[in-house]
Amino acid sequence: MSSIISFKNINRLAVPAIISGIAEPILSATDTAIVGNIPIVGTESLAAVGIVGSFLSMLIWVLAQTRAVISAIISQYLGAGRLEEIKTLPAQAILFNIGLSITILIATVPFIKEIFVLLKAEGQVLEYCISYYSIRVWGFPLSLFVFAIFGIFRGLQNTYWPMIIALIGVLANIVLDFALVYGIEGIIAPMNLEGAAWASLISQVLMAILSLVLLLKKTEVSLHLKNLWHPEMKRFLIMSGNLFIRSLALNVTLLLAVREAAILGTKYIAAHSIAIQLWLFFAFFIDGYGGAGNILGGRLLGAKDYKTLVAMAKKVNIYGIIVACLLAGIGLFFSNSLGLIFSKDQEVLDVFTGFFYIVVFMLPINALAFVGDGIFKGLGETGYLRNVLLGSTFLGFIPTLLIARYFNLQLHGVWIAISVWMFIRSIALVIKFRKKYVPLSL
Repeated sequence: MSSIISFKNINRLAVPAIISGIAEPILSATDTAIVGNIPIVGTESLAAVGIVGSFLSMLIWVLAQTRAVISAIISQYLGAGRLEEIKTLPAQAILFNIGLSITILIATVPFIKEIFVLLKAEGQVLEYCISYYSIRVWGFPLSLFVFAIFGIFRGLQNTYWPMIIALIGVLANIVLDFALVYGIEGIIAPMNLEGAAWASLISQVLMAILSLVLLLKKTEVSLHLKNLWHPEMKRFLIMSGNLFIRSLALNVTLLLAVREAAILGTKYIAAHSIAIQLWLFFAFFIDGYGGAGNILGGRLLGAKDYKTLVAMAKKVNIYGIIVACLLAGIGLFFSNSLGLIFSKDQEVLDVFTGFFYIVVFMLPINALAFVGDGIFKGLGETGYLRNVLLGSTFLGFIPTLLIARYFNLQLHGVWIAISVWMFIRSIALVIKFRKKYVPLSL
């Protein structure tokens, strides 16, 4: 199976995965950049998008982990030559995903003001948060539907169609953002922040429709509920549960970081919003190789080809680190230009450029975590991933954040704490893989 882990095949999977993976952060970053440049109230609007974006990302990431689970199970059955046995699982998994997302949506909408107050939004920023969220939130179930279908395609070793869907969604969102936020003279009145929310929602509707059509046209996967319980649903739920808990711990980190920035003031939360959008973009970019590791890891595990599995893990980690170094170089030399994409407020930009070097320098270490996460998901090691995130959050990030607060390090302290969090995640994954899988390859 050495041809499976050739440079060409890995990048055949990774490059489309990179493009489709950055769709969500690009959608959010587009909103952030365009909203941040609204005349008069751009900074307040930017702060609102940052707070709402962090909360929505939490909801999406917690539930979208089923994408990785579906991909892992299908990949393992493909590697074992038993794909026919798994064809009815996706319909049940998608139904579960949508049902749970609707339940959470209904449970959170009545308390959204209280949630944003807890995140330290106040005054005009709080009003903008509620206005923006009340529209964007309805795209939440659609995003999870799309992620589930992306997981099916990935399990079938196909990252091309998710890439096409993502590109169309991103382009639609950018066009709609300009048209609805700033308006078109004589045709559409400027909708400002609400226009950005409608642009994102319409783009998500489009992506959901395209995903469904391509799944039905391009695969043999059935969405008919022939029975209510596939034998693999138990493993699907256990793995998903582990990743739900993992994602909750992950988002505790991101939300506490947002809350800390919001406490410091509007210009600080605006600067942090820019940094987190770029961090997410870099993360999803690097995660393309994590996606390749997820796809190939599951397949090689199913085939019990441990020697090729170890070789694959080394290659995708090297490729991920190389990409991270390239992104770090861009971030280091063009930090001012990157900041200007999102805001023209000089105070916000001064804060941003003052700490952004911390984000940049950690990218190669982050690559080990992002790629390792993908590989471990493909191997079904969701319990270990859960424990790593819990440990790095509660024993790494939170203590470091409290120490940084004591010494009044402001956003420097927030990003030092995030760096500690990422370092622990990276080292824990490397140690586990070398201890468990390397001996199996000998």
